[in-house]
Amino acid sequence: MNKTQLPIRTRFAPSPTGVMHVGGVRTALFSWLIAQKNNGIFILRIEDTDKVREVEGSIEQIEKSLKWLGINWQEGIGIGGPNAPYLQSKRLDIYKKWANQLVENGRAYTDPYSKEELEEFRNQAKADKIPFLYRNHRRESVNTWAESKPLRFKSDPKPYRWNDAVMGELSTGPEVIDDFILIKSDGYPTYNFCHVIDDMMMGITHVLRSQEFISSTPKFLNLYEALNIQRPILATLPYVMSIDGQKKLGKRDGAKDILQYAKEGYLPEAMINFLATLGWNDGTEQEIFSVDELIQKFSLDRIQKSPARFDEKRLLWLNGQWIRRLSLDELYRRVHDFWPESAKQASEKYKMQILGLVQDRLKTMADLPILTSYFFDEPKPNWDMVEKDKYLSKLNIGEIMGLLKSAQIALSSSNNDAKSIQQNLNTLLETTGQKPAVLFSIIRLVISWAPFSPALNETLSILGPEKVNSRLKLAIDIATQISR
Repeated sequence: MNKTQLPIRTRFAPSPTGVMHVGGVRTALFSWLIAQKNNGIFILRIEDTDKVREVEGSIEQIEKSLKWLGINWQEGIGIGGPNAPYLQSKRLDIYKKWANQLVENGRAYTDPYSKEELEEFRNQAKADKIPFLYRNHRRESVNTWAESKPLRFKSDPKPYRWNDAVMGELSTGPEVIDDFILIKSDGYPTYNFCHVIDDMMMGITHVLRSQEFISSTPKFLNLYEALNIQRPILATLPYVMSIDGQKKLGKRDGAKDILQYAKEGYLPEAMINFLATLGWNDGTEQEIFSVDELIQKFSLDRIQKSPARFDEKRLLWLNGQWIRRLSLDELYRRVHDFWPESAKQASEKYKMQILGLVQDRLKTMADLPILTSYFFDEPKPNWDMVEKDKYLSKLNIGEIMGLLKSAQIALSSSNNDAKSIQQNLNTLLETTGQKPAVLFSIIRLVISWAPFSPALNETLSILGPEKVNSRLKLAIDIATQISR
């Protein structure tokens, strides 16, 4: 049976050195989609062998991030499985066993040099204007391992040609193959060693990782051969770049904690959609993909070779699209923590009415307070908004007062339903001779004192005639004072 016939098993194996960012989560998503599409197994493994850089709480944050997105694993951290443990720091005996096998086979040896001696070798190579290669300083050594010192892999420099499922045919010469550390002096293995062992033991068929690892691939190929391991399918994901395409995405460009997006009112469906199309497309113009559609359509050969650009404006647009796709009941459930404080005492029926009114205007769930607070609290008048409005600023105060008084009279005779209110507003347009952009703008402003609000007739209907009349009266009083 060749590797393409094996049951598909993919993994995500992050290091717990900080919060999850866009690039890492995209790698997890693509690996998960491959497994899902092929009825395979997706594994979450934690590579915690760099204890110096480890950040407390990172493992929990990784789990929480994936769970928020719905990227569920069938084996791994928190749930166990046939290849447990899935925490590399708990697998040290396994790595030592394989390291000793390499020693016995003459493919690993104790590193005898101090840091100072290695630095001297590097400086000499620099002075000679040649690349530093550790193997040029390799001593003839016996097959023993002093565990208080680093253990190095004895490389076999040779040219390589391999197929990358994303990048295509790649090749390299023997000059890039060097001896590298397998086990550090503290007893912990390096990534270069332990991920190869873990992937083999866990039956991983597809390894996806970022472009930064592509230069290390020849080392891995050399190690696969030394251990007589059949290598998995390798797929290199291009970098996620900042929006200008000039540099790899960093914290200053929006590479924030993925869970921060949840706090900011983004939907996991939108984030999954965004990440999946960050360097991948199905060959069509389709932009909105459900998880089921992604599982059905995803393939490695549709991942682009060039870097993807992180466009947070597109993410915001996608989020608005997904908010509008939710049923009102489902949206109500999800916005539970986003209502303004003053909405806590309001009835569910009242909040549902308001939510139905503003759903089409929400870009994130965090927009809810600014769109709805005037339904629960008396808004603070801000006449500067009237004076800065591009239509209302052309009117004098007397004209504005006239419109407000006409509106107060007209709306007082409306039944409190949106249809009746709209009829009265239309009649008011005829009697005042004003354009909707003027008449409706002044009513909307003094009723809400918000930069924008949903359909005016429905807004007035939900607020009720008493609040509408009170706010119109207050605005008339303010206009009167200004006119004096």
